[in-house]
Amino acid sequence: MKKIFKWIGIVLGSLIGLILIVALILFLIGNARLNKTYDFPPSDLTIPTDAASIAHGEHIAKTLCEGCHSPDLSGINNWFEGGPLGTIDSANLTSGEGGVGQTFTDEDFVRAIRHGIDPKGKPTFMPAVVSTAHLSDEDLAAVIAYVKSVPPVDHITYGKQFTPLAKILFATGMLPALPAEVVSHETHVTAPAPGVTVEYGSYLVDTHDCHICHGQNMNGGKFPDPTKKIITPNLTRSGDLSTWSEADFVNTLKTGVTPHGHQLTDDMPWKDFRYMTDDELKAIWAYLNSLPPMDQYTP
Repeated sequence: MKKIFKWIGIVLGSLIGLILIVALILFLIGNARLNKTYDFPPSDLTIPTDAASIAHGEHIAKTLCEGCHSPDLSGINNWFEGGPLGTIDSANLTSGEGGVGQTFTDEDFVRAIRHGIDPKGKPTFMPAVVSTAHLSDEDLAAVIAYVKSVPPVDHITYGKQFTPLAKILFATGMLPALPAEVVSHETHVTAPAPGVTVEYGSYLVDTHDCHICHGQNMNGGKFPDPTKKIITPNLTRSGDLSTWSEADFVNTLKTGVTPHGHQLTDDMPWKDFRYMTDDELKAIWAYLNSLPPMDQYTP
């Protein structure tokens, strides 16, 4: 009997040792991904200083940036609270104490917004980069011009604070890829002319996080926050919008209330999209209606 217990102990000890070795290897792989250094050609964008460009940048920032970085762009502590995975603070973009605006060059802003890397070339965990990488040179330059113009706010944030478990899950592919690993890293990007067109609607969808939540085909998907078990709705012509009109769509994004009286939750960033112009929302509606009908995504 003692021999049996001895062998059981040896087997269990070996298994535990093997698990610890595998966990250590995965931790090192995940940590290496988070600390990999990237280098991309400079964009050499000229950042405008005229009032019209700054106002255009402010409009984009209201619909795209403020939801994560707060209305004064000073960042949000614990913007993501992942429990055993750790936390993420969104950055203070201003030139106040703790703000990246104190040290960022124009090219540093480009690298962060278009490529998802910090001034040292290491990846940031800014999920919106998957969308902001699509911003045209003109729109990106206007956003940077506006960010540089906002009043300084003293607010210290601490970036990403991932636990060893999160790094292990990164290595196994159980957490989303880092933006720097998946975006195209184009040096220069153009956009279609603004207007109520399918093409411009597609551009707005690409640049405003819509695919991140609703999937590449816009027929729904897993919510990007892994701590929330949410399946987003199907926005193709066979989905929830099939009985809506253009006016219904615009009104819903402006008020947060659907034609059937349902209040949208804050998981849908309608409070940011309400700052879009009617023509921008109509362009998105035109794009959604151009998509082929698809079944609701199910995991």
